[in-house]
Amino acid sequence: MQDFILFFSMGWEHIISWGALDHILFVTALAAIYVIKDWRKVLILVTAFTIGHSLTLALSVYNIIRINDQLVEILIPITILITAVFNLFQKDYNPKALRLNYFFALFFGLIHGMGFANSIRFMLAKNETLGIPLFSFNVGLEVGQITVVILILLMSYVMITLLKLQRKIWVFSLSIIALVFSIYMIIERL
Repeated sequence: MQDFILFFSMGWEHIISWGALDHILFVTALAAIYVIKDWRKVLILVTAFTIGHSLTLALSVYNIIRINDQLVEILIPITILITAVFNLFQKDYNPKALRLNYFFALFFGLIHGMGFANSIRFMLAKNETLGIPLFSFNVGLEVGQITVVILILLMSYVMITLLKLQRKIWVFSLSIIALVFSIYMIIERL
């Protein structure tokens, strides 16, 4: 149980901390185009992200894949940039137009997982099984992402439904914020 709590906390902090700004921005960009009635779709999106993240962590811990840390640190904000730009060019928020988001969530989850793979690799002893630590880390990650998504969807409800802001302006605003921060991160990491 102590291992579960330790790795759950690591997963939670991996998404809910100032140091996790890149993950928060990615989840924000991913969820920006949805409204509260789409909560199931967004839940599937963040779960797809967690699956991609988990897969990369597992493959990395077992030394099946290894990618240069500096490359990964640049690729992560590029995933935010691509997702934000995708949002800016959406004319219609219907499910068919947004199918690409599921690909973004899963594929970009693979990239984000590489960013944490080295840290978790050193935390696991070579003879320790990966099951409980990886499971508990990803439960913490998922709970953190769901928390971020709930906040974004509640803010969208307030802005769009209560304050009558046009949905396009809301999506544009969140996407521009994510875009600007991602460009800053790319420049900083280069």
